[in-house]
Amino acid sequence: MSGRNSTSVPGFILMGLMGSSETQLVLSVLFLLIYLITVLGNVGMILIIRLDPQLHTPMYFFLTHLSFLDLSYSSVFTPKTVQNVLTSTKRISFLGCFTQMFFFIVFIAAECYLLSSMAYDRYLAICRPLHYPVIMSTRLCHALIAVCYIIACLDSTAIVLCISRLHFCDSNVIQHFFCDSSPILALSCTDTFEVELTLFICAGSTTVLSLSTISGSYLSILSTILKINSAAGKRKALSTCASHLLGVTIFYSTSIFAYLKPKTSYSSGKDQVASVFYTVVVPMLNPLIYSLRNKEVKNAIVRILQKREGCRQLKY
Repeated sequence: MSGRNSTSVPGFILMGLMGSSETQLVLSVLFLLIYLITVLGNVGMILIIRLDPQLHTPMYFFLTHLSFLDLSYSSVFTPKTVQNVLTSTKRISFLGCFTQMFFFIVFIAAECYLLSSMAYDRYLAICRPLHYPVIMSTRLCHALIAVCYIIACLDSTAIVLCISRLHFCDSNVIQHFFCDSSPILALSCTDTFEVELTLFICAGSTTVLSLSTISGSYLSILSTILKINSAAGKRKALSTCASHLLGVTIFYSTSIFAYLKPKTSYSSGKDQVASVFYTVVVPMLNPLIYSLRNKEVKNAIVRILQKREGCRQLKY
């Protein structure tokens, strides 16, 4: 066994979605439809924020990057998953598998830190409104975004390098629809304690740091809201962070289940269900959550449509 290493595996076989061929075909078509909605929703959100000057604020700057990340990590695996089912090609190369894993972890980790940055932004807007324009400057916004991506890349590099050095002796069949860490760890025929420890430290530190920032921000926000005398003022304050809090709840409730557990507790069925939620459903829901529940975005859509209609009338 000592003479065999991870490079002896030329590639992996993605078993894809659970069920019969007909079920997999239906699910892949559903994945494709959801992906198209995800692309339209997130690209639309980015364009709306870019086109409307009134949305050029820190909160919508972060929301632009949230849409970019949702679109990116959904694009890492969905086209490949649909292609595998439609063409009956389930193979993925060793390099392709770990490249897919690397970018997926980068985008997921970056979204964790981005969500905490958005919570900090809401904390400043509600708890320190007079200092908000000074503290949340353009320079700080860009610095926070840069930190999100840099730390995410470092985490992903450490995880992927560790997992890629594992031994895969007899089986190269991944019981999942994309190259995720848990199903690949389940394939290894060697001791994965150090790799699991690295994964737990990286994922755990990201989760703890992000959730601590989010929890601390919202505890301060709640304390401030309770001090507001008018009911209208409380509703207005809550409305500015309700969408973000809903998005955080959906994202973390599924991603924590998928990553913060040992290899021995891996279950292909349960993990695929959890993965579908945070990799397929959440990127589709976020644009809806932040647009349908946001009056400013609705007004921006109306302004853009009115401006376009006005330009069309002038043209004719």
